[in-house]
Amino acid sequence: MRRLPSIAVDIIIFHDNKKLILIKRGKDPYKDYFALPGGFVEYGETVENAALREAKEETNLDIKNLKLFSVYSDPKRDPRGHTISIVFYGEGIGNPNPGDDAKELFLFDLDNLPNNLAFDHNTILSDFIQRELNL
Repeated sequence: MRRLPSIAVDIIIFHDNKKLILIKRGKDPYKDYFALPGGFVEYGETVENAALREAKEETNLDIKNLKLFSVYSDPKRDPRGHTISIVFYGEGIGNPNPGDDAKELFLFDLDNLPNNLAFDHNTILSDFIQRELNL
C-alpha cells in the first residue's frame, strides 16, 4: 500500500479587535508551543468544512468571512505527517474557549506574537502579515 501525503488545514482566526487566536496543544510533540488552530481533513470532507470544524472544535468559535490564504507543502513540517497545509483566515464569532486537543487558548496582537510557534506557523504568519495586511 502506498502512503499518501496527509492534507491538513490551519486557520488564522481574528477575534476581539483583530487579536489573533493561538492555541497550545495538549499533546506531544508540540504541547509547549503556540499554534494556529487546525488539523487533518477527514475523508469525504471539503477543506473549507475542515477549517470550520477545526475552528469550532479547538476554539468554540464559528467563523465569519472564511477566505483561503495559501497552501504550504513540506514533508518535514510536522513529524506526525501533516505534509500539506491549506491555510484559511476569518473572523471568530462567539466566546473563545479551548477544546479538543487545544489545552489553552490565547489572544495576541500581530506585533507581539510569541517566538515559540509550532510547525511552520512562523512562516505562515509572517507571509500573512506581509501579503494580506501589507505590514
